[in-house]
Amino acid sequence: MNCNQAIEYIHSLEKFGIKPGLERIKALCELLGNPQDKLKVIHVAGTNGKGSTSTMVSNILIKNGFRTGLYISPYVSDFRERIQCNGNMIEHSELAECVEKVKSAVDVLLERGEQTTEFEALTATAFVYFEKKKCDFVVLEVGLGGRFDATNVIKAPFVSVITSISLDHTAILGDTVAQIASEKCGIIKFGAETVSYPLQIEEALQVIRNTCDSRCNTLRIPDIAKLEIGGETLEGTKAFYDGIELLVPFAGEHMVYNAVTAIEAVRSLSRFGINVPDEIVASGIESSVMPARCELIRKKPVVILDGGHNEGCAKALSAFIEKHLKDRRIIMVSSMMADKDYSSYLSEVACHADVFIATKADVPRALAADELCEAAKAFCADRYSISEPAKAITAAHNITEENDALIVCGSFYLAGEIRDILLNF
Repeated sequence: MNCNQAIEYIHSLEKFGIKPGLERIKALCELLGNPQDKLKVIHVAGTNGKGSTSTMVSNILIKNGFRTGLYISPYVSDFRERIQCNGNMIEHSELAECVEKVKSAVDVLLERGEQTTEFEALTATAFVYFEKKKCDFVVLEVGLGGRFDATNVIKAPFVSVITSISLDHTAILGDTVAQIASEKCGIIKFGAETVSYPLQIEEALQVIRNTCDSRCNTLRIPDIAKLEIGGETLEGTKAFYDGIELLVPFAGEHMVYNAVTAIEAVRSLSRFGINVPDEIVASGIESSVMPARCELIRKKPVVILDGGHNEGCAKALSAFIEKHLKDRRIIMVSSMMADKDYSSYLSEVACHADVFIATKADVPRALAADELCEAAKAFCADRYSISEPAKAITAAHNITEENDALIVCGSFYLAGEIRDILLNF
């Protein structure tokens, strides 16, 4: 099996869909020798900010000399982004080797009549890889929810992190913030420690507090009284938090709150005698990179790429536009999934567009461009439907002038398809 075959095999399991529950991943990991039990895990759940928070925690630990594994989703340009060690994607040969090992275990389960899902197989692959690399720590991002997510097969983590919670995946996780928070809090294990994003909706925070109390967890919440946010630009934000001077290299004020959440996650390791110096913390955050998270592709004209798709992401992007781009003509290109609440997203974001171009990412779940264009009718008068993303981006680029802003948003699938095109214009 080579790397491409390994990726094709993992994707071939997509047809079995999402099946919440831990029985299959437990059985799979047992056949593999339970590699997850040998890992020291920082476990990260939430609706928004999981990827950036996980990346910053990982980078801080790497800067402090720890061999650190990172498991995130989705990927943008390269499938191997999802499994990393010390900031480097898993090697092609190692991905093939680990997937081949996992496939053997999946085949055993299939003989028993148990079908493994795509995410379960990938999660098991990550566990096998992190054990092989002898990682000192693994920062493990939840895929969906928390309680029944495949990553939750781990024993008690060193720390559980709950990032910003809002409505998303309501058909699976529940249609209230409290219900969704309850699912996210499923990662909180007895006797561990939990860190929460500092600006949680009160309804979510109460669930987090109650869960921590019932499971004997200390709850750490960043003290916003100790946070000063300084100059914010398209490229990032300067801030000062509890003695640490920060440069958060991501656009948007919400990224500062993700950064202080990451800081408290690392500080919580002090109960194990691990104390990371402030200058290492600052360096780890400043050197963090995450594509397609309100990413500044170009300054003139301004080109922004954002893969967020839910209500929280929409509000963050809207606030960013209001703060930094309100005096510019905005050309917007968007694709969204048909199973997402695209109407709510558009109500927050499309209202900023002077020109809105609807397109369709190359995945079966994507909403047809014509339908997205029609849905944007209430928010932008000047609209176009161009189904092929490359043609949509080219059309948008051709009408974007030097003082305009081109914003590509609504889907990580779209971001993955057109990021290289944007970088090469």
